[in-house]
Amino acid sequence: MNVEPFRDEHPDLPTVCGFIHHPVCGSGDCLILAHAAAGNCNSPLLIALATAFSASGIAVFRCDLPFRVARPNGRPTASLAARDQSGLKRAVQLMKVRASRVYLGGHAYGGRQASLLAASDPTLVTGLLVLSYPLHPPKQSAPLRTQHFSSLQTPAMFVQASKDPFGTQDELRSALDAVPAATRLVVVENARHELLTDSNTDTLPASVVSVFRGFFGLRTKAT
Repeated sequence: MNVEPFRDEHPDLPTVCGFIHHPVCGSGDCLILAHAAAGNCNSPLLIALATAFSASGIAVFRCDLPFRVARPNGRPTASLAARDQSGLKRAVQLMKVRASRVYLGGHAYGGRQASLLAASDPTLVTGLLVLSYPLHPPKQSAPLRTQHFSSLQTPAMFVQASKDPFGTQDELRSALDAVPAATRLVVVENARHELLTDSNTDTLPASVVSVFRGFFGLRTKAT
């Protein structure tokens, strides 16, 4: 596996940067992963998933969202969401030059922005991988961040921790009833919003890859 630093700058468009994990024997598929609000593309979860996906033959681009490119610390504001989605759309366009099929996803805030972008453009990507979807703020049952679910026509796999304070598995399962596209909910037991724990670090990434391949009907490329 080869990990390539990637950066594409344009004076009038959001900068796209991060790291591409190239598989030894690629399938032609590429997964773009964005980070959570408090993190960046070097989060342990994104690195672990990128390593596992690339080992299975799927290239992964873990990217920094525009708000993180602009400043190394701090959280995004609602006013930055549109630009973050524009950055993800540029990332998709750039990866489509390299791959036959492109999937999009991310952790928490990154996954939400990916789902919002896909809802606005159903033909943009082949599928979604949404990790720890933030249904609502912790200790609050409303407002639910699901207004766009009824417009989501892209097949989507959701991975949610059983103890996630941003939304229980039952809450998310109920919310997914509004999605017209095919969905799959994977529950990670005894985990919280970060998904990775001391006990599942060695098993969770490969498990996510396996379910992802099954859900989207991807075969391992023969070597």
